[in-house]
Amino acid sequence: MFPPIILASKSPRRQELLKLMNLDFRVVLKDVDESYPEHLQPEEIARYIAEKKAHAFDESVTNELVITADTIVCIDGQILGKPSSEEHAVTMLSLLSGKKHQVITGVCILYKQRYHTFTDISDVYFRKLTEEQIQYYVKKYQPLDKAGAYGIQEWIGLVGIEKINGSYTNIVGLPTEKLYRELSVLVVSE
Repeated sequence: MFPPIILASKSPRRQELLKLMNLDFRVVLKDVDESYPEHLQPEEIARYIAEKKAHAFDESVTNELVITADTIVCIDGQILGKPSSEEHAVTMLSLLSGKKHQVITGVCILYKQRYHTFTDISDVYFRKLTEEQIQYYVKKYQPLDKAGAYGIQEWIGLVGIEKINGSYTNIVGLPTEKLYRELSVLVVSE
């Protein structure tokens, strides 16, 4: 149905989501500087970085379709990336505790030298977490590879998230319904 797909992500969660979608793909990684201009708004940041990752494939693909993505967590205008240490993770989770935040994923599809970029936004509501719960999660699950220092599919998501508005898979790291729809439109239009 789709041309050969490259997923440019080392995220095991994104890889698992594509497998669950029954898409055949291979993972190809390229080093990309994920810095961005300071004037960008959160949604623009996610798109900017996803596009930057796709541009790393400019010269190396012809008939393949490349999927890149970047997920950020935003609370009160503050961007929470991946924590740099366990202490940083505890600080982030303490900030999220008892509040609403947004998870924004930018996705870029590179196909036939054209870039198609979109974003998805989900609202996540955390209940108030105790210091012990936060410490337990950080020690046991080591969330240093996750934006906002948590994975919704892990223990903290099961016990700490009261509700979400928007796509669950977006919070995991890839808005699958929107991605599938966009892939279908791109391939049909060719």
